[in-house]
Amino acid sequence: MAKRKTYHVTKTEEGWQGMLENGKRASVTGNTKEETLGKTIDLAKKQGNSSIIVHKQDGKIQEERTYGNDPYPPKG
Repeated sequence: MAKRKTYHVTKTEEGWQGMLENGKRASVTGNTKEETLGKTIDLAKKQGNSSIIVHKQDGKIQEERTYGNDPYPPKG
């Protein structure tokens, strides 16, 4: 199984960015959190086995979303 790719959506001085974990530059950018999150979700879904960690403006983690093979699918 391929390793899960993890993207982080974080606040920058210019707006928001979606960056691959340990990446050197942003994969997507946007003026608003919603815009950037939407673009990052599209990118993550194309990758298949991936996750997105969404951060608040202060840098704290707000939520995590997984796409593809979820390691912990809910029951029911």
